[in-house]
Amino acid sequence: MSTFFYLEFSLKNIFMKNDSSLGIGKSFLLFIIAFVLLVTTAPIGFLYALIRQTFFSKTKPLRIFLVEVALALDVAGNVMMQHLLNDTLLVKNPNTYYFGNSKETISSVIGKNSLTQTLSFLGIALNAFLNLLDKNHSLNSIIYDLKAWWGR
Repeated sequence: MSTFFYLEFSLKNIFMKNDSSLGIGKSFLLFIIAFVLLVTTAPIGFLYALIRQTFFSKTKPLRIFLVEVALALDVAGNVMMQHLLNDTLLVKNPNTYYFGNSKETISSVIGKNSLTQTLSFLGIALNAFLNLLDKNHSLNSIIYDLKAWWGR
């Protein structure tokens, strides 16, 4: 597992680059358009998928669809709440791995910071709660994210 951790940890600068070519106005407009489209169309798409997969199950089982939606929401949460999560769940030092990577789940970041012992008291409590629900959840999510990234 240390090979997986080292590889992803060393590549974080590649995936966490900031795109500063867009101005604030254009960035905000893109955010508003994406947000409005999500809020107005996602419920329709979700209900359609639930009905379709429950009665027809043509492409994949409903349980896989629900896990995919949960992962997408988790990754979105990692980006949208990065400042709150960084300030409340992490202890800042050179080994801290920060939230905000748009290709990573919240659990994966918690797992990496658990390994480097850079979780705050609240971060440790959240990690313990996740481990109650699913044994070694945050550590397993590191490997899961890498497998998804490598396409396995």
